[in-house]
Amino acid sequence: MVRLVRVVKQFGTQVVLNGVSADFREGETTVVLGPSGSGKSVLLKHIAGLLRPDAGEVYFRSQRIDRLSESRLAPIRRQIGFLFQLSALFDSMTVRENLEFPLQEHTGLSARERAAEVAAALRRVDLVGVEDKFPAELSGGQQKRVALARAIILKPALILYDEPTTGLDPVRADGINQLIRRLQGELGVTSIVVTHDLTSAKKVADRVIMIHGGVVIADGTLSDVEACEDEHVRNFLAGRYDPSEDALAGAAGVADEAPRPSTRDAKSGRKL
Repeated sequence: MVRLVRVVKQFGTQVVLNGVSADFREGETTVVLGPSGSGKSVLLKHIAGLLRPDAGEVYFRSQRIDRLSESRLAPIRRQIGFLFQLSALFDSMTVRENLEFPLQEHTGLSARERAAEVAAALRRVDLVGVEDKFPAELSGGQQKRVALARAIILKPALILYDEPTTGLDPVRADGINQLIRRLQGELGVTSIVVTHDLTSAKKVADRVIMIHGGVVIADGTLSDVEACEDEHVRNFLAGRYDPSEDALAGAAGVADEAPRPSTRDAKSGRKL
């Protein structure tokens, strides 16, 4: 479904992706593992069309997308759901308004039809009766579920998860892991999960890709990766400190500045 060919991305003097090539197969959940600053989230944003590579190619369903104009990229983005690391809900909007926002932007549904879609999406993530609450009134786990409901409300073919269990306790994190697996089965979606959480990777992955220093150093089933002899892979899986990671960590802050989709507050018309 998604293919990256020798993708390079640099921020200033920091090379974050250094010739990454990878294939993400339709119907599978692929976990992208790696330490902070290794380029995982930047890779995800290239797939979503939020970043353009300095070199290399990005394909979605055999169509090259890295050179498309914003207008031609828009219908492709509508096939992609994105769960951001910090949920990225609009604080000034209720849960209902957060979920209705993409429906208002991209569909011609009536108010009654939008309400039905919101209720259905919330049921899929096991949330009931929260439509009129604001994000600040929800727990961290509930916010993640609302953000996931928003990610699936346009019925995407591909869901991108950026560190989906970050900030959650083990029980709530397990709930998100179960949702990832369940939604793959119920919706027939392809999922790409960026994480450094090994427990999460073991629970959701059909396949694992590991990135270090901006390059792919392992690709296969979890068993394949666990059997890999690469020193960086073995250190990561064992949780052993690797001094070379400190040199990579500076890239994490730069990569986090990469843009999110341009949206507007439904009430004010203000760009966010």
